[in-house]
Amino acid sequence: MHRPLPNRRATDTSDDAAEAQYRVLRAMSPSRKVALVEDANRTARRLALAGIQLRCPDASDEERSRLLIDLLLGEELAGQAFGPRGPARWR
Repeated sequence: MHRPLPNRRATDTSDDAAEAQYRVLRAMSPSRKVALVEDANRTARRLALAGIQLRCPDASDEERSRLLIDLLLGEELAGQAFGPRGPARWR
């Protein structure tokens, strides 16, 4: 039994393409779905770090890591979890 397509889909995706995507997703095992999400998260972090590197080319690896944590958690929560951030030049 197939459920109807969700109302939300990319505006550039046809109904046939969306149905094909959902068929593939329905057929995947839960572990494969988790692996896809993990891969997407890794890719997003790499892209975020690349953006930080472009904006702060002189930052150390430690400073870039902290900037990523600030981005992921928000500055307030990151500060509560890891203490105050270093030099103001990276803000």
